[in-house]
Amino acid sequence: MKDNLQIRLVDKPLSAQACLDFATNDKAGGTAAFIGTIRNNTQGRQVRHLDFEAYQPMAIKEMQKIADTVQEKWKALKVVIHHRLGRLEIGEVAVIIVVSTPHRKAAFEACEYAIDTLKETVPIWKKEYFEDGEVWVAAHP
Repeated sequence: MKDNLQIRLVDKPLSAQACLDFATNDKAGGTAAFIGTIRNNTQGRQVRHLDFEAYQPMAIKEMQKIADTVQEKWKALKVVIHHRLGRLEIGEVAVIIVVSTPHRKAAFEACEYAIDTLKETVPIWKKEYFEDGEVWVAAHP
């Protein structure tokens, strides 16, 4: 793995500060971060907790493709893509993406591309648990 990329699927809490620290670069004019957290409701239903599962070999491969595209298209200096697996409680961090680039606008665009593409292409699935049952969410392929 390249020393300017961090791609991880983990079953332990994610650290926004560790991700920001990794992405810091003296050549960066902008660093953008997306931190996705578990909310307490979906379409008016009270969420109790979530479970995330992944087909890990393919997920890492797809996350790497996203990072490569971000580096190529937006000239990113550093890219971090971390996603949690397993059971997550309300308020916990599920995903962190951080991108540092020479210019501010590129950092925002690259970060948005990374989270949108992750949700579309990376084989990570979530199951939402409610008071009256649970459902697999088709948020990821």
